[in-house]
Amino acid sequence: MSTEEKVSAGAALKSVPSSVQGVVGIDPWLEPFTEELAYRRKLADDWLIKLDNTEGGLSKFADSYKQMGFHVNADNSITYKEYAPNAVGACLIGDFNDWSHHANVMTKDEFGFFKVIVPAIDGRPAIPHDSRVKIYMTLPTGEKIDRLPVYINRATPPPKEYGHSNYEARFWNPDAQYVFKHKRPELPDSLKIYEAHVGISTPEPRIGTYKEFTKNVLPMIKDLGYNTVQLMSIMEHAYYASFGYQITSFFAISSRFGTPEDLKELIDTAHSLGIRVLLDIVHSHASKNVTDGLNMFDGTDYCYFHAGPKGVHDQWDSRLFNYGHYETLRFLLSNLKFYLEEYRFDGFRFDGITSMLYKHHGIGEGFSGNYSEYLDPWGPVDKESLTYMMLANDLCREYSKSNNCTITTVAEDVSGYPTLCMSRDAGGVGFDYRLAMSIPDMWIKLLKHAKDEEWDLAAITHTLSNRRYKEKCIAYAESHDQALVGDKTLAFWLMDAEMYTNMSCLSELTPVVDRGLQLHKMIRLITQSLGGEAYLNFEGNEFGHPEWLDFPRVGNDQSYHYARRQFNLIHDDNLRYKLLYNFDKAMNETETKYVWMNCEPAYVSLKHDGDKVVVFERNNKLFIFNFHPTNSYTDYRVGIERAGTYRIILNSDRAEFGGHDRIDEAKSEFFTTPFGWNGRQNYIQVYLPSRTALVLSLVEEINKVQELK
Repeated sequence: MSTEEKVSAGAALKSVPSSVQGVVGIDPWLEPFTEELAYRRKLADDWLIKLDNTEGGLSKFADSYKQMGFHVNADNSITYKEYAPNAVGACLIGDFNDWSHHANVMTKDEFGFFKVIVPAIDGRPAIPHDSRVKIYMTLPTGEKIDRLPVYINRATPPPKEYGHSNYEARFWNPDAQYVFKHKRPELPDSLKIYEAHVGISTPEPRIGTYKEFTKNVLPMIKDLGYNTVQLMSIMEHAYYASFGYQITSFFAISSRFGTPEDLKELIDTAHSLGIRVLLDIVHSHASKNVTDGLNMFDGTDYCYFHAGPKGVHDQWDSRLFNYGHYETLRFLLSNLKFYLEEYRFDGFRFDGITSMLYKHHGIGEGFSGNYSEYLDPWGPVDKESLTYMMLANDLCREYSKSNNCTITTVAEDVSGYPTLCMSRDAGGVGFDYRLAMSIPDMWIKLLKHAKDEEWDLAAITHTLSNRRYKEKCIAYAESHDQALVGDKTLAFWLMDAEMYTNMSCLSELTPVVDRGLQLHKMIRLITQSLGGEAYLNFEGNEFGHPEWLDFPRVGNDQSYHYARRQFNLIHDDNLRYKLLYNFDKAMNETETKYVWMNCEPAYVSLKHDGDKVVVFERNNKLFIFNFHPTNSYTDYRVGIERAGTYRIILNSDRAEFGGHDRIDEAKSEFFTTPFGWNGRQNYIQVYLPSRTALVLSLVEEINKVQELK
């Protein structure tokens, strides 16, 4: 930028409200919308001022979970507090008082909160640990209803002999409280996320447990080189087949996997291994269940949700929160802090952000990228929901500062909302990362509709690199969405015809399996290295899991056959799955040593459709991909900016990765020639076998890495 341009840009920026100068300075195309951006930020900032005046600040407001629900006092009496403004009377009932409607009557204050203190008996809590409890309410009409307490931290299905499926709230107060032993790991240079579901993380057709995950899966995640695990389906959900996206009890962790102490042990053990743990949190909607959920809690449909049709998501058949309601904010923000404090999660992946962002919830809508779609003052954006997202990110930042840690927030958004992953201080929404949801869609469409020789490398590299500047993305080739029944994983698209017959090392390597092995590796590497600032993989997909994912339901006779991950396959030396596992491990380990993700975007110097070759540089590493099915190239000329001597640090053609060992790496040393090529100042010449990916680094950097090791 010239001096005149800088002066002009500086003058233009002075006319922008100070609250959003940061985002406009990064993206000048936002300038026509600065007033709306400033207004949206002010909505959240005004809430911060209000909470400072009424609650002592955002963080103390989020501490409300320490007063709401059940709490054992110093004298072993128990306080129970609940918000139910429509009810005219309430009492606490349970096993402890023989479900009496008269023994523990609650008092109501002017704000709609009911409260009762249950005195200790002989110095012990009157409510036994793990006993059943409910709130019993009287409505203005005289109708009597009972509900599970909203802030309950334990809910379980009833024994089968009870003849019903309604969940039961449990007073959880074990004598032995889990004590965390390990600090949260520091934020790594690059996030490598292993998306996992505890219940399916066992080879047997049954529900796995927190303890089994701790013992069997965490060491594997560590071995693979992932530094973060994203746990799905943790918040309690009555319907297992919902994949954890129809929450019934927000403060309870899924009892089908074990106890709260078991989950705390899992997270603590992960921390001891240097693995951070993200919670897949669902604040975009809630289950419509009445008897074991939040719906119609106090006899109205608007206690925590919007009333009427506005409070219903038709496609998800669920309830939608009223993010402009004071007590809904208390509930949701407290929920976040509860999981940060009580379980020591290291952050959140916020589900359904697109649904939250827009009044149309993204249903039937396409997003062209035109800024007016997002920033028109009278457009479809739900500003109350947007305000909640800003406050949620503020809370995570405050918690990070006060606890000397880094809490990570991830947005699942397909719309491309601008400023979503820019800091609140700059005028953004405040998320750290967004999921690059267009990437897996691209791979599936490509494998489904195009022959190998028809691949459009320009389109592929554009999709991988097309993201907003200074807004970090998590790239992934496939997640749980692609593994679900009704879709196919990449391995299935590549090899399903021979997945059950020719994956044995004792059988001849067929063209179908060979193609599948090579492209599976290349797709993952180019996605990780070009597609974002972080990377995600769904458990089992790293080794080409041979089956899809389907939870027990009426449609499959309640079978658990597909609700599992067959990790046993990677330990069978006679099967080829271990080869893909080996590559995934090597890819992650190489990135950890040499770092290419959390850096400036890559420079793509070549995308040759005829040769089917892609070349790019990122953080001084050179990436070369030959996607051609049959053509190998000798002395292929590749542009490179930085002069020096290069060697291979990762080669997908190694035999240990299911490749053909066509490159003698010991003799492969590449010297730059100072002659411009493909827009770079130098070039090297390499041997490039068909369907092979190479990563090269300067020898001096390789030596530094080896010295550090």
